[in-house]
Amino acid sequence: MLTKEKVQDFLKEIEVDDLVNNLQIMGNDVYIDMTAHSPAMHEKKKLEAAMKQAFASEFGEDVHLKLKIASPEPSEIQQSQIKGKQIPGIQNIIAIASGKGGVGKSTVSANMAVTLAKMGFKVGLLDADIYGPSVPTMFDTEGEKPISVEVNGKSLMKPIENYGVKMLSIGYFSGSNQAVVWRGPMASKALNQMIRDAAWGELDFLLIDLPPGTGDIHLSIIQEVPVTGAVIVSTPQHVALADVRKGIAMFQMESINIPVLGLIENMAYFTPEELPENKYYIFGNQGAQYLAEDLGIPVLGEIPLIQSIREAGDVGRPAALQEGSKIADIYTDTARKMVESLVERNKNLPPTEAVKISTMAGCSPKAK
Repeated sequence: MLTKEKVQDFLKEIEVDDLVNNLQIMGNDVYIDMTAHSPAMHEKKKLEAAMKQAFASEFGEDVHLKLKIASPEPSEIQQSQIKGKQIPGIQNIIAIASGKGGVGKSTVSANMAVTLAKMGFKVGLLDADIYGPSVPTMFDTEGEKPISVEVNGKSLMKPIENYGVKMLSIGYFSGSNQAVVWRGPMASKALNQMIRDAAWGELDFLLIDLPPGTGDIHLSIIQEVPVTGAVIVSTPQHVALADVRKGIAMFQMESINIPVLGLIENMAYFTPEELPENKYYIFGNQGAQYLAEDLGIPVLGEIPLIQSIREAGDVGRPAALQEGSKIADIYTDTARKMVESLVERNKNLPPTEAVKISTMAGCSPKAK
């Protein structure tokens, strides 16, 4: 005969007794109210399927399990998490960061933006490096000024556009020889205006080129917008990778909790133009791979040290625009891996923590 004690013992045996709020037995019907570990729908369905299978194996098909699974109350940590307000029309916001300066993060941001645009996505790029804006130079838009447009009765800034990418930078508002000498709150206010008071329109991706390090600007961005994921840029040297750990740790703090989509190793090796098959690991070999494995994040790409990348950035035409070139192919592969990582992260995270994606231009979650 089925008794409450038997069911309670079984619930302890399968280690779910701490999730059960209420248990009632009526004949062969077992009524259980329980709370799932996670608010994610797939977690609740997984728990329901496991419970039904376990009860059928233990008590047979004659016992009917009536389950009611509730979502958990948000913890103090979840309640205190920094989450920005959604920007209408923008599907995914990717923060491109680095632990230290000088690793070529802005060059990577510019090339990733034009690569995504070439793949057919609607792309925006926000230059959040208030003190060293480089987007106007890299996109050959120095001297241009955003104009004011009226959208739904509100006056907004119209981003500068080139190579299929919409851009805003403090460099469009300050002179090329003018130093921006602002304290943190003023810089944060300027950034918030470029995010919220801009006519971005419909975007699949808004890439945010963050300043190096971990500081006030980073927290302001995270507070202002719901960042879907972060991409970390590093060079192979040990000192650069040590700072990468700090950058990743910032995004993984309990109060921030932003998924790190992967690591891009810039200046990974040198290939001379006359010997295109040769690779010289000037700054070290496999450093980023070892770090990524240690931290459990993927390596999205290894960008070589090629003279044309620097030359292309200097003249305002990102190297990824060079159709059929080796560097364009490398950036295309890197962008595709980033999108695949994003798809995978969004499948495994609750919708409240990540914006869902559809139609990812042939990209799919990575094979397990």
